[in-house]
Amino acid sequence: MTTPSPCARAAHAVAGFTLIEAMIVVAVVAILTAIAVPGYQDYVRRGNRAEARAALLQAAQWLERVATSTGSYLPTASVGNFPAELRTVPSATYDISLGNTDAAGSAFLLSATPRGSQAADKCGALTLSHTGERGAGAPGSSDDLKAECWTR
Repeated sequence: MTTPSPCARAAHAVAGFTLIEAMIVVAVVAILTAIAVPGYQDYVRRGNRAEARAALLQAAQWLERVATSTGSYLPTASVGNFPAELRTVPSATYDISLGNTDAAGSAFLLSATPRGSQAADKCGALTLSHTGERGAGAPGSSDDLKAECWTR
């Protein structure tokens, strides 16, 4: 009778994973996922916020061109003149609205209101006025929040 070599015995003894080993792997993957998903969602929200800032600046440029050619931001002082293509962002996560125009058309306030999953963003609505003043969140929000929302 021949005895198997130690290498053959070791290869035969390792046949698979135990249930405990599989559960440890599942637990590690769950922990990594719990850490990674919120960070990923934050990056997505920041990207959408950057898109809204760009849309606000684009709308403000359109209003400045109107004011240069007609002498007022809105020739008829009507929000209906605001182009439809400037009323939303391409990802459809923000609605852009024009408000607070005075009768003379010498002032405006643009607002980007989050919608859908972006509504959970800490910055809330972003605003841009005719003077270039930038806002974020509820009226009276801290300057730190405004700065963070407009730079990150």
